[in-house]
Amino acid sequence: MYRSFLKPVLDVLVALLALFVTLPVFMAVMIILAIANTGTPFFTQLRPGLHGSIFKIIKFKTMNDKKDSNGFLLSDAERITKTGFSIRKTAFIKILKLQNCI
Repeated sequence: MYRSFLKPVLDVLVALLALFVTLPVFMAVMIILAIANTGTPFFTQLRPGLHGSIFKIIKFKTMNDKKDSNGFLLSDAERITKTGFSIRKTAFIKILKLQNCI
């Protein structure tokens, strides 16, 4: 009974609670990054998942898309924004990942 009914219900409830607790912080970060990145607070990328199936990951965008004169992206150190550096330094997202909130 625990595995078939109680655990899935608890998983959903805990995930919803974590979402509501972290939502204000995510919204603040999203607004700050939207201002810093001129309207694009998210970065999407296709990655391989379980058994090689491709999925789309959505992350906060902490770097800009500046390119050199040849059209190649600048190095990571040159593209990170001040806001992005601050967000990375606080490591809030890493804490949530460690706690399996996201």
